[in-house]
Amino acid sequence: QVQLVESGGGLVQTGASLRLSCVVSGRASNPVAMGWFRQAPGKEREFVAAITGSGISTNYADLVKGRFTISRDNDKNTVYLQMNNLKPEDTAVYYCAARTNPFISKQTTNSPDFPSWGQGTQVTVSA
Repeated sequence: QVQLVESGGGLVQTGASLRLSCVVSGRASNPVAMGWFRQAPGKEREFVAAITGSGISTNYADLVKGRFTISRDNDKNTVYLQMNNLKPEDTAVYYCAARTNPFISKQTTNSPDFPSWGQGTQVTVSA
């Protein structure tokens, strides 16, 4: 089991950028695949992006493709989500999540694929 702590959320205007961070600690002996999800008020949690343990391969939801970038620094045990050109519809609580292995596929987009979760960080984008 790993522990995840997100940071970097905040209140910004439309078109602004934010970078979320997720520090990973715990028992994983090798870097595991990581993901970002978000949940807006009254909506279900949705997939945003995922990255393999090596950081070589990534996957994005269509709604954020071209605007968000997931990356990781395994020396710092940290995963990032760079969010550019933010829109009001990006407003949500953003969650970092971890798999138990280093792999992802195009189908690795569901919450049960990620057993470990952080507490979330709020992102609010004003119009």
